[in-house]
Amino acid sequence: MTRLPDPSQPLSPDEAARAFDLLFDADLAEADIAAFLVAMAQRGESAIEIAAAARAMRARMIPVVAPKGAIDVCGTGGDGHHTLNVSTAVSLVVAAAGVPVAKHGNRAASSKAGAADTLEALGLDLDRAAETAEETLADLGICFLFAQKHHPALRRLGPIRKAIGQRTIFNLMGPLANPAHVRHQLVGIARPAYVPIYAEAIADLGVDRAMIVSGDEGLDELSLAGGNDVAEVHGHGLVAMRRLTAAELGLATHPVDAIRGGDPAHNAAALRALLQGEPGPYRDAVLLNAAAALVVADAAPDLPHGVEQAAETIDAGLANALLNCWIAYR
Repeated sequence: MTRLPDPSQPLSPDEAARAFDLLFDADLAEADIAAFLVAMAQRGESAIEIAAAARAMRARMIPVVAPKGAIDVCGTGGDGHHTLNVSTAVSLVVAAAGVPVAKHGNRAASSKAGAADTLEALGLDLDRAAETAEETLADLGICFLFAQKHHPALRRLGPIRKAIGQRTIFNLMGPLANPAHVRHQLVGIARPAYVPIYAEAIADLGVDRAMIVSGDEGLDELSLAGGNDVAEVHGHGLVAMRRLTAAELGLATHPVDAIRGGDPAHNAAALRALLQGEPGPYRDAVLLNAAAALVVADAAPDLPHGVEQAAETIDAGLANALLNCWIAYR
């Protein structure tokens, strides 16, 4: 009889690889899958286990081809703060600044408007965007990789995860299973304590450069409200931890509630206003995170220059024009 490894103790690399192969491919009882995922979550997933889950998902996803130097800007979600779509706006700004962005995302799970919901409200045809993803990435420097279209292996686990009703290791997987195999990543994670663990996992998977960030409030992006834990990863092993505040970059401090979002129409209107130059906390949050993405993409030498470059890109109308071209793309 096929059995999953005992999840009460951290798994070895071989055990973890076998476990996730079984989760995806074996004829396991749903109760056994649920018990395994819950026990692992209660113990706390290790970097080895996170990397093994990502490898299993990557082996089963539908890939796309991306230009060299492409980046993803993606959060794990689930932070409970229901903010405006920061990473989606950052993706547009960074792409307009000349860095190819393969944006991996989905509809909202715990918030009112995920990246897919907001882009759709802005007028992007998600089905068409999926069909032309490689083309728009090559022609415009941006695409949206709708997670549910690229990860068919997750369909079986979806009802089980929903029935569990709590976070599992798969809530950490989105940024690690980008169908474009990006080698540059800005990843926001909703659990500050997991920043070094997640950084170790992404280093094990191998990147050219990545930054793992978490706001002290459990925000899955760089926060304006207070401090941020940041891990910088180069290649397969160099992980440097640091603390960062918006004030260090000359940006104003704002409470998280200052960028609270709403339904897709509300978030879409806020994003459009931002791209048209509206000042305020949303702009500051986007500048902060865009600066980090530009540094990760080797397009800015440091964060202060990244803030300046992002502001110039918005104020020149480049990001707004890119969104218009993307919506009109045929």
